[in-house]
Amino acid sequence: MSRLEIRPIRKLDAEFAVPGDKSISHRGIMLGGLASGTTRLRGFLPGEDCLSTLHAMQALGCRIDRVAPDEVLIEGRAGKLLPPAEPIDCGNSGTTIRLLSGIVAGFPFTTRLFGDASLTRRPMKRIAEPLRQFGAELICEGAGDRPPLTLRGNNLRAIHFTSQVSSAQVKSCVLLAALQAAGKTVFTEPSLSRDHTERLLPAFGASLRNENKSIILHGPQRLEGTELDVPGDFSSAAFWMVLAAGLPGSKLTLRHVGLNPTRTALISALLRMGAGIMEKVEQPTPEPLGTITIVGGNGLKATQVAGKEIPNLIDEIPILAVAAALAEGTTEIRDAAELRHKESDRLAVITKNLRLFGVPVEEKPDGLLIEGGCPLVGAEVDSHGDHRIAMSAAILGLLAKGKTVVRDTACIETSYPGFAKQIAALQELGR
Repeated sequence: MSRLEIRPIRKLDAEFAVPGDKSISHRGIMLGGLASGTTRLRGFLPGEDCLSTLHAMQALGCRIDRVAPDEVLIEGRAGKLLPPAEPIDCGNSGTTIRLLSGIVAGFPFTTRLFGDASLTRRPMKRIAEPLRQFGAELICEGAGDRPPLTLRGNNLRAIHFTSQVSSAQVKSCVLLAALQAAGKTVFTEPSLSRDHTERLLPAFGASLRNENKSIILHGPQRLEGTELDVPGDFSSAAFWMVLAAGLPGSKLTLRHVGLNPTRTALISALLRMGAGIMEKVEQPTPEPLGTITIVGGNGLKATQVAGKEIPNLIDEIPILAVAAALAEGTTEIRDAAELRHKESDRLAVITKNLRLFGVPVEEKPDGLLIEGGCPLVGAEVDSHGDHRIAMSAAILGLLAKGKTVVRDTACIETSYPGFAKQIAALQELGR
């Protein structure tokens, strides 16, 4: 079993870039595969999750060439995907299975989508409902509307759908189906979730508009290939941001990072906690990107995170919990029950691991109460097969006294190839 052994560092003074954004890499591959002509993605994230999407689109007839480790050329099918020869393996990727369902719902063939044990535990009712309203036939083979999924595509009809949750995956699934549906589709969500799909669709020639909390798209529409620079993944940058914010006297500059405002709620939370952070947008469209500089100060203070802030912070809560462990006072995280349905039950696992590091934590049905400021002690912890849990534990190890061991770290490859090498390089610099 793979593992990381970590010793604490005393200082951090570095400048580097993080791998490409996972969400944008997924969507670039899918939209490029649907489009006419050639799409070039530079900065593509070659993690296992995005490779699941790449292989899925190849299974649907798209030619995709890896011209460099982080650059791909996609020959689009001009909206005419081919029936897959066999069931499509989505691996560990909820984005792949949910967004791909929206795509294949509009094609007159049967597609079976499956994944690993973790993916098989994740609920699919939230996409099954709108896809059935569009007119697709969808069977959730697992108990409780879970994968594997079998879809029989049809000629789709436009719908008006109000989601009960703010979810970029649900929204993207609906919009991808709407591209193929006749008429006016209206999607509404309680609050704005990550907006990568609606930013990227116009870059591929699609037309849509936003009205209050709704997105309106008239279908069917055809896409055109384009060239897209994928910024560095803010969720990957988040681990290093918390590390720098928690080390007094540190300075860290992260280049070419995505600064989409629906992704950067962590910056607001850390600023409230007293972190020194500066961001500079250097390219505004289609996805804002730029530079983030973090300066470690005289310590962090506790905060509260809840409500409308949660959808745009959901992936960063494991590493925000690390910041909370460092902060004086009790940090309260609420309205985050969605974390129980990720790669692991993140609320339960965060609680277990923080306690092993000596942090007092109270687990709530939808959140956590974390008492910060206690001395951190090195621990031996398990990732539970969850990449964000594994990386958050590694950052704790860099800040704790003594040796830390993180077990089962192969899962990190789903989103951050090279993470272990970056940890090793920072340990060498921070001796």
